[in-house]
This record gives sequence, C-alpha cells and structure tokens, in this order.
Amino acid sequence: MNKLPFLTPSRHFKKNLQLTVLALPAILIILIFSYVPMGGIFIAFKNINYTDGILHSPWVGFDNIKFFFTSNDAWLVIRNTLLYNIVFIAVGTFMSVVFAIMLNEVVSRKWLKAYQTVFFFPYFFSWIIVAYMAYSFIGPYGVISTWVSKLGYESFDFYSETWVWPILLTLINIWKGLGYVSIIFYAGILGISQEYFEAAEIDGASKVQVIRTITVPLIMPLITIMTLLSIGKIFYSDFGLFFFVPREVGQLFPVTQVIDTYVYRMLKVSGDIGMSSAVGLFQSVMGLIVVLFSNYVVRKIDDDNKLF
Repeated sequence: MNKLPFLTPSRHFKKNLQLTVLALPAILIILIFSYVPMGGIFIAFKNINYTDGILHSPWVGFDNIKFFFTSNDAWLVIRNTLLYNIVFIAVGTFMSVVFAIMLNEVVSRKWLKAYQTVFFFPYFFSWIIVAYMAYSFIGPYGVISTWVSKLGYESFDFYSETWVWPILLTLINIWKGLGYVSIIFYAGILGISQEYFEAAEIDGASKVQVIRTITVPLIMPLITIMTLLSIGKIFYSDFGLFFFVPREVGQLFPVTQVIDTYVYRMLKVSGDIGMSSAVGLFQSVMGLIVVLFSNYVVRKIDDDNKLF
C-alpha cells in the first residue's frame, strides 16, 4: 500500500484552503455560541451578589458544587436523570431503527411520504403544546377519564399516581422524537449498496435474514455514533418534557424531578446563579467523561465504530 505523502501544517492548510473557507461560517458559529460562553465558567466558583457584581463577587472554590451534593434531593435528581436517559437512549434507538427498517420496506412513495410526515410532525411541537395534549387525554376531565367513567369504572387520576409517570414520560419522549431519529437511520439504510440486497435475494434469504445480516450490521457504525452522541448528554434532561408535561405537581416530583428542573426551581427560590452554574459545569464534565469512556469501550470492541 502506498503511503500518503507527509504534509507540513502550512502546506496542508494551503492544500485545503477552499474547504477551510467553506467551513469558516460553521466554525465561527461554533466558536461564538459554544466556546465563547465557556468564559462564564468562573461563575461556578463565585458567590455572586448583585452589590459587588459578577467580576468582584468573592471566590468560594467548590462550595457551590458541595451545596448541590449536600442538598436532600441531589442524589434523587441525579438518579432520575440517569435512569430516564438510559431508558430513552435504549428504547428510543431500538424503536427508531425498527421504524427506519419498516420505512425501507414500504414500496409506495405516496405511503412512504405519508408515514414520514405523520411520524416526523410531532418533532416540531413545543413541549407546551405536548403538555396540553397530554392533559387533554389524561387530565381529570380528559378523554381517558371520561371513557373510564362512562364504562362505569372509578376514574384514574394520573396526576396523583407516581408509578405511571416513568411510563408516560418515556412514551411521550419516544413519540415526539421517533420520526426525527428514524429519518437519520433511514438515510443510512438508503446509503447501503443495492448489490447486497440483490445478492441476498438471489441466494433466497428471507426478510429477517436480510435485516439481521445486511441492514443492521451495515448501519451499526451510524447507530454507535448516534448512541455515543446521546450518551454525551446523559447528565442533561429535556427541560420541557419534565417541567411542562407533569404540570408542576409537587406530588410527582420524586419521579419527575431531574437535574435541570431542580436547578431551575432552586434558582427561582434562592436566585443563586453560582450554584446553577456549578451544576451545569458538573453536567458538562460528567458528560465528557462518559463519552470518553464509552468511546474507549467501543474502540476496544470494534475500532471502525469509534467516534474519534
């Protein structure tokens, strides 16, 4: 195999100047919106007061992070955040891959566009709209409660039963995001050479065998990358889902309170932006560590599927 010629950084830059210019707007957007705000990390280590201002407020070291971990609800919200995200990643990825494979089996272009529209449309709903839609179904005077009453059974109050909310939140999250993620996997399936499928058909392979030996293995790198990207946000939660859908019902907090909603509510009560910044820094650092570890494990299993 011929080795690629070694290029110095300056010659490499000149060779790819046109590509660099094309990528420049995206690079600037990332710098402005992702890296410049990192300058505010120092707020996590200060006891901010409005008399001295942000720059002259006293330094407190790791006290803001200690304050979060010594609070009564710290481990509860961390547990809820992690467990919900693990379920969302596992179930959401599985359902999206299955739905993408089903889309690939649809022959009619008309029905394919109809299915894509129907499942992709919920992604554009705001969580406020989703919360009202959920309330119209499971609220005290919602569709389900009305049907149950008409059938002669005692109505079920969803907003006072904690055990049902992990199921409801998982279903709502998957319903809203299924179309978006499945389109990505569907695009990956479309990128597979048709020669593989034609060869399998000639060999008499069944649909299940084609999916198991061709479709899934060839989109596995894409599945791995999407999973790793999701793992990077495993300490974050969708604020809208956990704040608007349960409708601020305190009785549900043990199963609906996550890190983001906890910080928001604490910020409303105490106004301590140092503590909220410290928790945000904790989420980012832990997300980075989890991604590095996951990528290391993936690289050990299959070097071709690693993220970097």
